[in-house]
Amino acid sequence: MAERAATLTAPSSSTAAARTVDAAKIYGRGQTEVRALDGVTVEFPQGQFTAIMGPSGSGKSTLLNCVAGLDTLTSGKAFVAGADLSTLNDNQLTILRRDRVGFIFQAYNLVPTLTAIENITLPMTLAGRKGDPVWIDKVVEVMKIGDRLKHRPAELSGGQQQRVAVARALAGRPAIIFADEPTGNLDSRAGAEVLAFMRKAVEEMGQTIVMVTHDPTAASYADRILFLADGRVVDEMFEPTAEKVLERMKRFGE
Repeated sequence: MAERAATLTAPSSSTAAARTVDAAKIYGRGQTEVRALDGVTVEFPQGQFTAIMGPSGSGKSTLLNCVAGLDTLTSGKAFVAGADLSTLNDNQLTILRRDRVGFIFQAYNLVPTLTAIENITLPMTLAGRKGDPVWIDKVVEVMKIGDRLKHRPAELSGGQQQRVAVARALAGRPAIIFADEPTGNLDSRAGAEVLAFMRKAVEEMGQTIVMVTHDPTAASYADRILFLADGRVVDEMFEPTAEKVLERMKRFGE
C-alpha cells in the first residue's frame, strides 16, 4: 500500500531548535536517481525529544545528517538555532556544529587516550573555552559518571562510554543534540539506562534531542515520533509506547 505524506504543523522559527523547509536530497541522475529526501518540511521544537523511524532507505539518517549540517541538501532549507545552513561557509558550519550542536553516535567516538572528563570537555577545549563548571557538574551528576571521570574509554563498559558521550554532547549546552542509533551497540539494560538519562536531560535540563532509531522500545522514550518512508514524512505519533510504535512499523510492509 502506498504511503501518503502526512500534513504537519508548519515550522515556526521562534519555537524550533531546528527545522527544514522543502528539504530534498538527491543522489545520482536519470535512471540511477535516488530521492533520499523528497520535500520534507518539519520542525524540532525546543525542549522536545523527537525520534525518527522508518524502514531501511526511508531517509531517516539522511534527514538527521542534513539537519545537523553533516551533509548538504540538494534543495530546500535547513535551519539550526535560527541559522540557515545553506548560507554558512565551511568554517562557519564547523563553528556552529561545535558550539550549538551536540552529537551522540552508535560508536561512542571517544578519544581513547583521554580520560572521561577530558572527553566530555574536548569540544570546549578545542574552542578555547572552559565551559560552565556548575553545569558540567550537573551533567556528570545526571549521567551518574562522577566516579569514572579519571578513567579512559578502555576502562569503561559500553554503557559507561555512551553515558560519557551523552555528557559530552550536553556539556556545551547545545541548542540541539542529534543521536544516531545511540543504543545500537549496547545490551538492553545498558541501552535502557542511556535512554533514561537522555529522557532526564530533556525533562530536567530542557535539552532538545533528535534521535534516529529502528527500535520501538528506544523510540518510546521520545515525546514524538516522525515516521519516514521513501524520503517523506508519512506519519507522526505523540506519547508513544513500544506497542503502538511496533504496530505502526508493521504497516510499512503493507
